Amino acid sequence: MDAFYASVELLRYPQLKDQPVVIAAGRQAIQDALKVLRAQDLADADPSEPEHPWDEAAQRAALKRIPLDAFARLHSYTGRGVITTATYAARKFGIGSAMGLMKAAKLCPQAILLPVDFDEYRRYSRQFKSIITEIAPLMEDRGVDEVYIDFTDVPGGQREGGRVLARLIQKSIFEATGLTCSVGVAPNKLLAKVASEFNKPKGIAIVYESDLETLIWPLACRKINGIGPKADEKLKSHGIETIGQLAAKDLQWLMDTFGQRTGAWMHAASHGQDDRPIVLESEPVSISRETSFERDLHAVRDKAELGAIFTRLCEQLAGDLQRKGYVGKTIGIKIKFEDFTAVTRDITIERHINDAKEIRRVAGLCLKRAPLQKRLRLLGVRVGALHKRASGDGFEENMALAPVKPDGSAITFEPVTDQLF
Repeated sequence: MDAFYASVELLRYPQLKDQPVVIAAGRQAIQDALKVLRAQDLADADPSEPEHPWDEAAQRAALKRIPLDAFARLHSYTGRGVITTATYAARKFGIGSAMGLMKAAKLCPQAILLPVDFDEYRRYSRQFKSIITEIAPLMEDRGVDEVYIDFTDVPGGQREGGRVLARLIQKSIFEATGLTCSVGVAPNKLLAKVASEFNKPKGIAIVYESDLETLIWPLACRKINGIGPKADEKLKSHGIETIGQLAAKDLQWLMDTFGQRTGAWMHAASHGQDDRPIVLESEPVSISRETSFERDLHAVRDKAELGAIFTRLCEQLAGDLQRKGYVGKTIGIKIKFEDFTAVTRDITIERHINDAKEIRRVAGLCLKRAPLQKRLRLLGVRVGALHKRASGDGFEENMALAPVKPDGSAITFEPVTDQLF
């Protein structure tokens, strides 16, 4: 999908079309603007008429009426937040995902700041994926905004090398949702992923095996999905900057330099080789929630604030588990400190859970095992060892909740009443 989160927000706020917009924060400005609009509606209403309900539909309609000058702007932001995504208009200023908001404010101080709304993004995600599977049933879900599709046996899937079906998918999604997407068509997943980035937004790119030398090899090595910053830096230290240069390296040299498995994969990937099948169903290993703080927090002096954040994370995580139909029995925490060092702790219990209070209770035990002398800049909660809950499986009646060691023996902890937060 093209700038998915930002595109969903532009459906909600059409007045922001062609404006530089970043998605990260700014919820208070939206709430304040809605209060003003509500007050105006009440002032303009006929007192003899019954008060019009300010329900979800009315609020959605009101969002489209918020004037531009009511939105939060980057120039007034202070803090350490990072950008989740940005509109294409904002990207022209050099703004991108994972960039600090303070840095982005220097590049484009007039950019509009909007809050993240994952519930809305998931709603649109389910909608566009449902449209795709009606056309091409063999679909691999790769997250909220990306999928792989097998065109091979879809009627008309081979016409114009797949372009006809790609156009149909784009048209169907746009007509149903107002969202656009870019499609890469290729003999395998690796090349299709690269091709999907060629003509964004609203692009279609067809890559054949014979196009490897002309279309793929001139690209930077980072364009291969799986080559991250560290591997790219190491490749550059050996004078390898393009996929073509990587393809020219000897297989044995790559295995000696990057390890047998990674080196062999790099060699195959640089030659456009990828035999991974479409995975129709996959189960997550764990589900987590985490948040970075606007300022570093102290475990004692900021106990109340941390406690509220910790509880909210556990509640959000429980909601994710329940919505997706999972329970888990390994509960863990992640902490990042002011010096950017991080620790994790986890406990495995005897039965699967997805209840917010139980998750918080066990996560609190994990906290008691973590060093909390330094200030915290990030806190996260995770549930692993997941089990797909079936209707009537009676998981609530499983063994009593008690932490256990890997060998099955019980772990004894002091009461949780004096936990730090």
